[in-house]
Amino acid sequence: MKHDSAHCVFCAIIAGDAPASIVHHDDRCIAFMNLRPLHAGEFMVIPLVHIDHFTDMPDDLAAHIMVVGQRLGRRMMQVYAPKRVGYVVHGFGVPHAHLNVVPLRDSGDIVSAKHIVRTDTGFRIAHDAVPMRERADLDADAARLRGDQ
Repeated sequence: MKHDSAHCVFCAIIAGDAPASIVHHDDRCIAFMNLRPLHAGEFMVIPLVHIDHFTDMPDDLAAHIMVVGQRLGRRMMQVYAPKRVGYVVHGFGVPHAHLNVVPLRDSGDIVSAKHIVRTDTGFRIAHDAVPMRERADLDADAARLRGDQ
């Protein structure tokens, strides 16, 4: 459980070496906007310590991350008015535990095959198929979720 900013983009964000649109920051975790959101307003909550798997996280830290996600999810409901707020820990992508908090408009938003692509070796989640948002838009979303606007 250490910072490895040379190899982990999330650790680089925590260290201030990589840009992020911050929604929340405390002594245990940080929440920032997802670069490739399914819908505007999607963010993730990560521990400040480098932990690869969510299941390796101490219980109290996992609970804290869920509570932060829940509180910000309430704000997401006010700001974006989605039908539901989804909480996803899939464990793929960046090897640093993270909770994705997703505004859901449709029941297929986070389970749809449209986000799965076939490869020579099977299937994978197509993170790169979701368009990247502009930093200014992400910063505006973060400000809305923080209540700055």
